[in-house]
Amino acid sequence: MRAERSVRRHLGVTMAAAVLAGLLVLVQAELLAGVLSGRFATGVLAVLAAVVGVRALLAWTQGVYAGHTATGVKSALRHRLLQRLRELGPARLTAHRSGELVTLAGRGLDGLDNYLTGYLPSIAVAAVVPVAVLVRLFAADLASAVIVLVTLPLIPVFGALVGMTTKAVTERQFVALSRLGGHFLDVVRGLPTLRAFGRARYQATVIQQIADAHRTATMRTLRVAFLSSLVLELCASLSLALVAVPVGLRLLGGSLDLTTALLVLLLAPEAYLPLRAMGTRFHASMEGVAAADAAFAVLDRPGDDPRPADAPRPADAPRPAQAARPGDTARDGDASQPGDAPEIRLEHVTVRYPGRDGAALEDVTLTIGPRERVALVGESGGGKSTLLHLILGFIQPSEGRVLVDGADLRDLDLAAWRARLAFVAQRPHLFATSVADNIRLGSPTASPDDVRRAAAAAHADFVASLPQGFDTVLGERGANLSAGQRQRIALARAFCRPGASVLLLDEPTARLDGRSEAAVVSGTSDLARGRTAVIVAHRPAMIDLADRVIRVHEGRIVSDTTRPRHPPADPTPTPAPPGSTTPTLPEGATPGAVSGGARAGAEGGAPGVSVSTTPAVTARPEGSAR
Repeated sequence: MRAERSVRRHLGVTMAAAVLAGLLVLVQAELLAGVLSGRFATGVLAVLAAVVGVRALLAWTQGVYAGHTATGVKSALRHRLLQRLRELGPARLTAHRSGELVTLAGRGLDGLDNYLTGYLPSIAVAAVVPVAVLVRLFAADLASAVIVLVTLPLIPVFGALVGMTTKAVTERQFVALSRLGGHFLDVVRGLPTLRAFGRARYQATVIQQIADAHRTATMRTLRVAFLSSLVLELCASLSLALVAVPVGLRLLGGSLDLTTALLVLLLAPEAYLPLRAMGTRFHASMEGVAAADAAFAVLDRPGDDPRPADAPRPADAPRPAQAARPGDTARDGDASQPGDAPEIRLEHVTVRYPGRDGAALEDVTLTIGPRERVALVGESGGGKSTLLHLILGFIQPSEGRVLVDGADLRDLDLAAWRARLAFVAQRPHLFATSVADNIRLGSPTASPDDVRRAAAAAHADFVASLPQGFDTVLGERGANLSAGQRQRIALARAFCRPGASVLLLDEPTARLDGRSEAAVVSGTSDLARGRTAVIVAHRPAMIDLADRVIRVHEGRIVSDTTRPRHPPADPTPTPAPPGSTTPTLPEGATPGAVSGGARAGAEGGAPGVSVSTTPAVTARPEGSAR
């Protein structure tokens, strides 16, 4: 079993206490038979009471250490499970429903209690105590010992036959439980959409059907468990009858003395009891075993890089830039002082996702210079987010390599590399904690002043109007904030990231209104100052921040356009004159593409090769309106 060293020590103490308590049954039966037959004086009752007391103490010790064992194993499994999920990254977790993972890490692994506190100790007892009882019975009465020896294997045989059915039934029951948890979470999250489309009542019916399926599977499991108990009890009872009847007849005939008869009758049940207990606890622990199998399936799932994120860095690997102090965050709108901005290079990179026919990226070669601002444009599904995931280290290329200042990203310490990154997602995740704690996520030691300066730099002035200001506790996923407010909190989180020299943004202005977009664009412009920035964008105002515009189509780079540096235009829309129409850009197009310049660059650039072309934007006087 996979467990930490301390957990193994607790498990060893648990098993030792269980075995010693089982062996003391022999001493207890010997003393009790002697007292009842008059062989021992009544003074032996004190010794008998001491033996019973020691057995009680051992049972208490077993319970305490078994609890420590269960807690340690579940904690270690949950830690490894979360670490593995972090290593797999969001791109490889799409095959798992979040509700099923929550059920597995919570209710599922809690089922290991019965396995660790009951079944494992019972295995040790079943392996030792019946053998010791048989040895004593052979010394006391050969005929009774032979009967026990012949009938004893019937219990594990019938238990195994029923157990094979139990395992399959319990696995189906756990799958039904996971499906119920996953679907229920999906329905709760999508309840506004379901109500808007009038499908809420239908989903209530679906949940009822899934719950009924789980109930049916649970009842089937219980029926099999009760059947197993019936079979084991019947076998043990018939076996004891085969021992007790001859002993009684021989005692009446005078061929067997009372002390031996009592000893045989007291010890024979103890030979069968450990095996019966093991069978019963096996059925009670099957749900936890099914959950553990599901957890190990996730832990053993092959990934791109088996080395954990906190693995030691090779000696010749470049050291990460020195992190800035938390107190060095943005002041008066300036970003915190980043470390040395790196050069990022992709060399003939191809990425293929499991279960997909085509490549997400194919033979991509790209160099992003230090402090360069690059905008990635193109239609959805073209591979832009995959490029970001490569830089973040969430996935590894199937072919080619990603270099950071000449060092292969796979040879770097991912934790140290990510400490140099500031990432703003298209849908940033806000936790159900205070606004301040959400902002200081990337810098846990940031002071309240640092948090306020980061919020000001991100134009998150709305925080002051919240009920408790920065101490306001947000709803799950920031439910009590608008999309623009959530995006500015995410920007503030990036401002509060000390020493981040690389800025990665995944469509940060998607689904925002003009006012919110203006605030996010302004904050992004300040945040990108002095940093290497890679921006996935569709909106013209965000594209205007870039020095280069790279168009990605079907996993290939089809154009790489260098742009002149100029102040970004005001993204706030202005009213159009009466009778006029407002032109809109097609998804993935740049402002230059509308004027035709980028089209020429796209036709002249070879796929997968960085091509520098003439500016593809229409020049306009500085400060003029769009």
